[in-house]
Amino acid sequence: MAALLNLQEYDSDDKDDESGNEISEITSHLQPIKNPANSLSSSIALVAAPAVVSNEDNLGLRHIDPKTKELKYNPKHDELFAPQVGPFNPFRTQQAKAVRNNLAGFAEPAHFSDFQFDNQRKTFTSYGFALDPSVDSGNVIETFVGSESSVLENHGKTVFETNAPIEKDKKKRKREKNKDPSDIEGYLGPWAKYKDEETVSRPSEEEQKELDEILAKRNKSGKQTEEKTMEEKSTLHVKDAYDYQGRSFLHPPQDVGVNLKSEEPPEKCFLPKKLIHTWTGHTKGIAAIRWFPKYAHLILSAGMDCKIKIWEVYKERRCIRTYTGHKQAVRDVCFNNDGKEFLSCGYDRYCKLWDTETGECKARFTSRKVPYCIKFHPEEDKQHLFVAGTSDKKIVCWDIRSGEIIQEYDRHLGPVNSITFIDHNRRFVSTSDDKSLRVWEWDIPVDFKYIADPSMHSMPAVTLSPNGKWLACQSMDNKICVFNALNRMKFIRKKTFTGHMVAGYACGIDFSPEMSYITCGDADGKVYIWDWRSTKLYSKFKAHDDVCINVLWHPHETSKLATAGWDGVIKFWD
Repeated sequence: MAALLNLQEYDSDDKDDESGNEISEITSHLQPIKNPANSLSSSIALVAAPAVVSNEDNLGLRHIDPKTKELKYNPKHDELFAPQVGPFNPFRTQQAKAVRNNLAGFAEPAHFSDFQFDNQRKTFTSYGFALDPSVDSGNVIETFVGSESSVLENHGKTVFETNAPIEKDKKKRKREKNKDPSDIEGYLGPWAKYKDEETVSRPSEEEQKELDEILAKRNKSGKQTEEKTMEEKSTLHVKDAYDYQGRSFLHPPQDVGVNLKSEEPPEKCFLPKKLIHTWTGHTKGIAAIRWFPKYAHLILSAGMDCKIKIWEVYKERRCIRTYTGHKQAVRDVCFNNDGKEFLSCGYDRYCKLWDTETGECKARFTSRKVPYCIKFHPEEDKQHLFVAGTSDKKIVCWDIRSGEIIQEYDRHLGPVNSITFIDHNRRFVSTSDDKSLRVWEWDIPVDFKYIADPSMHSMPAVTLSPNGKWLACQSMDNKICVFNALNRMKFIRKKTFTGHMVAGYACGIDFSPEMSYITCGDADGKVYIWDWRSTKLYSKFKAHDDVCINVLWHPHETSKLATAGWDGVIKFWD
């Protein structure tokens, strides 16, 4: 309303005078509109440019952005200390209002001597005291931080200053002298010994007696007594070892709804949904499970209760035979090509060869070191050879016929965890605790390829894909890494499977027979199944109460999985 009244008062100089002369046409538009109907509008004149308060800052100051580091002109005092432009945030805390040039606050540049800083740091590390940095160095009295007793002991001197009192009266040891170079035999030169120096030191009679006692004890303990091996036994748990035709349990059954003798894998595999059987019998955890070669109608399990058991996969699903012969936990088992024999290795440092059908232990092998993994050579003409990765960083090759070590592959820097044959069994890959992967030609004890990277972790479980092209490795940073087994062992960065928790456990990996899925267990007892092509996690389910150490996909079935855990049970899923 006040603005309207101001406008009303606004008038032009070109009014007609008191005498009533007419106003010129030029200024007629500035005159009030004569409308008797509305008294207010009759007294208002339209103004083209009324006086208004400007939004612009009319002080003439150039505003400076507080983040500006450099100015190209000399600013005035008022410009430098002018308030910051922009709306004020009422919700900012006092801490947020403070001027900062880093996250912690405002750090001013400080200039100090690198030498003095290093000197005080080393003094504090060595003697436990240093000059107080918070006190101005201009003070006459030096103040210290740290141990006061050390300050007094070292007279407040730094490591750079000498602390040892100079003993002027300390006598130098005298050397024997003969500086005559013409005396060829007796010339001593600067290498002469000190006059009171003993060059040969002999023990006294008492010391000699003590030494003899120590040596006698060492010789006693040094004699390696041949450890007695445990007597190998085997128990058959079924009444009929042979059927009416005289066939043993090794013979594959015919009437199970699937052709176990087929060479081709199933066309399409599916994700397992339910538990169909649980095998119990081991009193402690299970370390490894293996299918019977080719047919997979039997499953062999190695237990931490020092026992090895073989189970039926079809029909009654009984435990057929138990093999006992290891003093300590069994670590790994491996069938030969026809399944009639298998090898086992345990923490009692023995590798043993067993007859699968009769349960007889045919041979024992030991290198006095713990074997962590064991493998028969897959070639038919080399079935008498097997390799074992041991705790003393070696891969040892044994000949079953002679019982002797015929080759040692000694290049790893840590215990060997896995051995996998690749490239039509001409080569094998070994992994170790040294976080490396080495590729060896058979019978050549020098690795021709060494794969190690600072980002790599130890890979204790390795599996070759059914088509022989890919090598899946369980990495200890909770990943499954894939290498191309044919093309120079190249690491396939895109094929990485994650989501599970395996750090610290050598959880085995397996592929579905037609290569559409990859599966493994984890430390929580879960089973994970990923799509091989897209690396997407398709399924996970709780299988065991403890670590699920091994997962095997049946080579002839579309969706059957066997899992083993540290809870001592083997489960069969479909």
